[in-house]
This record gives sequence, C-alpha cells and structure tokens, in this order.
Amino acid sequence: MKALSIHQPYPHLMVRGEKRVENRTWATRYRGPLAIHASKNRTMLEPGEADRYATNGDPLVFGAVVAVCELVDVVLARDAHAGVYDDVYPWLRDHPHVIGPCCWVLANVQRIKPITYPGSQGLWAFPDDLIARSTPWNTSSTAAH
Repeated sequence: MKALSIHQPYPHLMVRGEKRVENRTWATRYRGPLAIHASKNRTMLEPGEADRYATNGDPLVFGAVVAVCELVDVVLARDAHAGVYDDVYPWLRDHPHVIGPCCWVLANVQRIKPITYPGSQGLWAFPDDLIARSTPWNTSSTAAH
C-alpha cells in the first residue's frame, strides 16, 4: 500500500473528518488506497497543542500509521477556489484546508489502531500485511493509546 507521512495535527484532523484534503507542492497520478502516517515531527504544532488533545482524551500519535483512506483526486487549489470542481466536490471550494498548490482529495478515511513505523518523504510503500493485521481504533478507549 502507498503511504504518506504528514505532520501532526493534520493526520489527527483527517481521522476526525475535519480535513478532507492534503496539501502538497506536487501532484501524483496515483489513485487508490493510502496509509496516513503521522510523522514524528512536531514543528506544525502550536505550543501546548499536543497536550490539549491528550487532555481531551484523544491524544496525538507520532511515528505511526494512524489511518487508511482512498486518494481519489489531485486538484489545484486555485481551481477549487474558482469553483471548477463544484459539481464533483461541492464542499471543496469553501473547505478551510484547501491551501495547495496541489490538493490531494481523500475519501473514506478510517482511523486504525496506530502502527509504529518509520515514515519517509514522498509516497512510499507500507506493508499491506501490517494493515491487514490492524484493528479499527476503539474510540471508547483512546486514552489508552
């Protein structure tokens, strides 16, 4: 399975359904299953932000695959803001995370029990068998993870 490493808090927002696109400076022709890897990097976090998530019972995870989804499209942010995709993705024009320049459109994001794994830059290969052995995230016991 293809995988993409992303800095927190963005993987967390994806599994919560708040972020439906991933912004990149580059496009890809790949479409299909995608593992979302929460990188170890904490540079995108505001001071105390990780602690706030933990205090609310849904801690941020670092250095692990935290979700699987489908990469269904890659669009230009400027076209999304201009309404070019309104017929296909009516939510995209006003989505707060459409920054671009390339917006990777995600669908069917499913949180999984975190699988610790080193990430990488770009699209990289994640072993399918690790996903097959994973279980869905049990939201009633998130504090234990």
